[in-house]
Amino acid sequence: MYSILKKIFFALDPETAHYAALKSLDLAKRSGLSRCLKNQPLRPVTVMGLSFPNRIGLAAGFDKNGDYIDALAELGFGFIEIGTVTPRPQPGNPKPRLFRLAEQQGIINRMGFNNKGYDYVVKRLEKTDYRGILGINIGKNKDTPLENAIDDYLLGFRTFWKYASYITINVSSPNTPGLRDLQHSDFLARLLCVLKQEQHAVFLNEKKHVPLVLKISPDLTDNELADIAEIAIREKIEGIISTNTTIHREGVENSPYAHEPGGLSGLPLFKRSTLLTSRLHKFVQDRIPIIASGGVMDTRTGKEKLNAGAQLLQVYSGFIYSGPDIISQLALMD
Repeated sequence: MYSILKKIFFALDPETAHYAALKSLDLAKRSGLSRCLKNQPLRPVTVMGLSFPNRIGLAAGFDKNGDYIDALAELGFGFIEIGTVTPRPQPGNPKPRLFRLAEQQGIINRMGFNNKGYDYVVKRLEKTDYRGILGINIGKNKDTPLENAIDDYLLGFRTFWKYASYITINVSSPNTPGLRDLQHSDFLARLLCVLKQEQHAVFLNEKKHVPLVLKISPDLTDNELADIAEIAIREKIEGIISTNTTIHREGVENSPYAHEPGGLSGLPLFKRSTLLTSRLHKFVQDRIPIIASGGVMDTRTGKEKLNAGAQLLQVYSGFIYSGPDIISQLALMD
């Protein structure tokens, strides 16, 4: 069935197709059709103190505002991550800003954290029936100066801790000017320290521990990665997502979209992202669990991520190119 739907969606502009697919999932949920497809493969794992029904999650960016959580939950994901969400609504970058590299099974996006802001997302979370593992990915507004970025992230934690199973700190998108500078050791150490203090305060006052997860770039040097790992270990960060999209263009040089600015994801990202995951694991060992994202397209790429040291996997481009079947294939692989 997905092969037929894919031809229809791929005939549309990528951003139009994205929302058409989400609307279709929501319609299937509301009409009851999704019950016929519902099948959550069970291979439970415990990571970050959380019990996941399986280790395959939906990466952030697919459902930015939490509008489709219940519909996506019907597909069998072991966890869902929404966002990136910023304190105030923002439209993102001008269109076109999403490009499908079908021949290479890649996607280039320069969406720019387009989202409806914290208040809107809270309203959506209050209406969801989903009780599975939910990650909420937070970022800063484009017009927030870097020196004030901590305020945006702190507000994000204070807003979402009661709804989140874990909160992801996104400092690695290439589409918000200067954001990746927050990965530098001085910025990052202060940011994580403040958020850990807030996490501890919530635990003392509310008796709920909300793990903090850091999402990093695949374009880090060895020295930068070593610094980040050291800070994450010192601050007792509970997880690291490896990785976000890349600004490099290996493997897509012949695509007509190769020179479009933005982050590249999908199969062309796999090698770079997996190599960084392996290097990261050497630094953190088992002190911090790794959630691998970036080119998980099938069981082969999924197994290589696990062999590189990941404990959980996230899909985005692989979900778009392969459809819902990829969830059970990955979840049940040996």
